[in-house]
Amino acid sequence: MTALRAPPSTTSLSTKLLYGVGAVAYGIKSNGFSYLLLIYYNQVLGLPQSLVGTAIFIALLVDALSDPIVGSASDNLHSRWGRRHPFMYASAVPVAILYYFLWSPPAGLTSEGLLLYFLVMAILVRTSITFYEIPSSALVAEFTDDYHQRTIFLSLRHFFGWWGGLGLSVFTYMVLLVPTEQYPVGVLNREGYQTYGLIASVLMLSAILLSSLGTHRYIPQLRKPERTPNSGPIVIARQTLQTLRNRSFAAIFLSAMCSALAAGVITSLSIYLNTFYWELDNQQIALMTATLFAAAAFAMIIAPRISRRLGKRTAAISVGFIAAALTPLPVVLRSLGIFPDNGTNELFYSLMGFQFVDVTMIITSGILIDSMITDIVEQSELSTGRRSEGVFFAARSFISKSISGVGVLIATSLLSLVNFPKDAQPGLVEPEILFNLGLLYAPLVFLLYMGAITVIFIYRINQEIHEDNVKELKQVSRRTGSQ
Repeated sequence: MTALRAPPSTTSLSTKLLYGVGAVAYGIKSNGFSYLLLIYYNQVLGLPQSLVGTAIFIALLVDALSDPIVGSASDNLHSRWGRRHPFMYASAVPVAILYYFLWSPPAGLTSEGLLLYFLVMAILVRTSITFYEIPSSALVAEFTDDYHQRTIFLSLRHFFGWWGGLGLSVFTYMVLLVPTEQYPVGVLNREGYQTYGLIASVLMLSAILLSSLGTHRYIPQLRKPERTPNSGPIVIARQTLQTLRNRSFAAIFLSAMCSALAAGVITSLSIYLNTFYWELDNQQIALMTATLFAAAAFAMIIAPRISRRLGKRTAAISVGFIAAALTPLPVVLRSLGIFPDNGTNELFYSLMGFQFVDVTMIITSGILIDSMITDIVEQSELSTGRRSEGVFFAARSFISKSISGVGVLIATSLLSLVNFPKDAQPGLVEPEILFNLGLLYAPLVFLLYMGAITVIFIYRINQEIHEDNVKELKQVSRRTGSQ
């Protein structure tokens, strides 16, 4: 007789690592869109910054509409490969191909043709990776219902996402975006961006397949949706709206709106501030980026610990406030004339220190917020009778994408408002333009982050409430099974 094997543990370290590594793909895409795409199509390829910002905004809105569709579909799919994995597998090859072509537009396009190409490719890239990111994110609530284990899962997911994006960014700045005889300013090296697109595509394909194949064996242990006689689009839409009518999720939703606006502004202007406001060269930008490896690792370590000590909500509010204060502070100090001068070691190390603490807090906050979303799943199931992990993560992704698009649009509007020059050179931008940019940037970012922190107070689920919800669901399941 063959001995029965115990099913693989869904909370083992290998499970957490295989789950987390898939975030490398999203991290690469996110960094590329946030830090490189605007300056590439604006300063390198020559599209006006207002048109690039508008195109990014439209792409985000169109992509955001796919989030609730994919989330609901992955919650309700019946297949021999479960609810999530068919979507994850289907995304791998399209993501890689489309991302490559985004960075390699055909030669000879008119300005109108280049704009149309950029818009279409940006939409396709974002939509294709949604088919991986939403179902993959939803898996954590199926792997475990433990209050603290979920935070550990998501700590590793954020860690891999940041390290994947950062690793390629550092490589890009140090190896690809370097000055040449043809391109004296490294960040304007067109060939470097095209090589980046090829490398990024291969890494994204590898990460998606590794995570999908690595977690495939857990499919028999994951949740299966109930078959309903009527599950058409109208019914699904009605159920989705019912699911999202949750007070604690409303808090997350509103917080995500404010955070996404801030993130859109910060990430879009980051390379402009580093290159023209602080006058850092490509090697310094690469070193600044490299320090964020430590920030991501530190956040992965502290998020579960402060969650245990303070609870997820209080911890998220605390670290969020620190991030809100630190993000605009260097610009404020420069505007007051009490920050080190450009070109000095004091400036570089000061910026590096601010950025390390600030980003550590931002990543930690993101981990805690995602973990708070997973705890809404059981509360929602008690009130609706449905497991809706995909819907909740899709809703958060929807608002983050659509509103961060507004943030990108705001960032490009700020550049236009201060009359930022098209063919700018470090050290040659008028001081008044840079001062005005900082004057608009700092208070806007601070107010947006404070709004994100304030609404989290509405969230009501703590560890005790979550564990009561889990116990009640188990009792309901036993009663249903005995009937």
